[in-house]
Amino acid sequence: MAGTARHDQEMKMEAKRRLKETVDPVERLRLQCLTRGSAGIKGLGRTFRILDDNRNRSLDFSEFLRGLNDFGLLVEKNEAQTLFQTFDRDGNGTIDFDEFLVTLRPPMSKPQEVVMQAFHKLDKSGDGVITVDDLRGVYNAKFHPKYQNGEWTEDQVFRTFLDNFDSPYDKDGNFGPLKVTLDEFMNYYSGVSASIDTDVYFIVMMRNAWKL
Repeated sequence: MAGTARHDQEMKMEAKRRLKETVDPVERLRLQCLTRGSAGIKGLGRTFRILDDNRNRSLDFSEFLRGLNDFGLLVEKNEAQTLFQTFDRDGNGTIDFDEFLVTLRPPMSKPQEVVMQAFHKLDKSGDGVITVDDLRGVYNAKFHPKYQNGEWTEDQVFRTFLDNFDSPYDKDGNFGPLKVTLDEFMNYYSGVSASIDTDVYFIVMMRNAWKL
């Protein structure tokens, strides 16, 4: 799978370096998440989900500030207020989860096309989500060490693979078959792409990983 430990380590180092030079509040928050690897933004979203007691997929400022602190992000209160105002586009005193993640994830240009190709290859049924059944014959579980030593079944390997992409809000695996949407897939790979120096290398990596 594209998004190896090596790429994550490179991402963390590059994010730490850029964090020392960046003054833009949104970019600083993005970089602090990326110092935790490609799943950092997803992890922050999961922290916010825990705080969303009424399940309305939005947060007020006190919840936002608490979420940043709970996740261990070093953001001064005045900087947090600036961030909150940036994400609170309609000025109603709350921020929407989905808009927050879309704004926070690193921008992608041409690599977006190859990520979409990978998604559509995995989505064999063409129903707009990737499930365990879609992965059969596309993702080879038999090379996974836990499958080889008998600890996991093929389905367990598939479910763990899909969990990398799963939404921080609705953990599908807790309630039924895992489903990964295109948006969740894009969120994950926007993080991975942040560790890659050039668009060309990212595209080559994705094509090799998914045999596109």
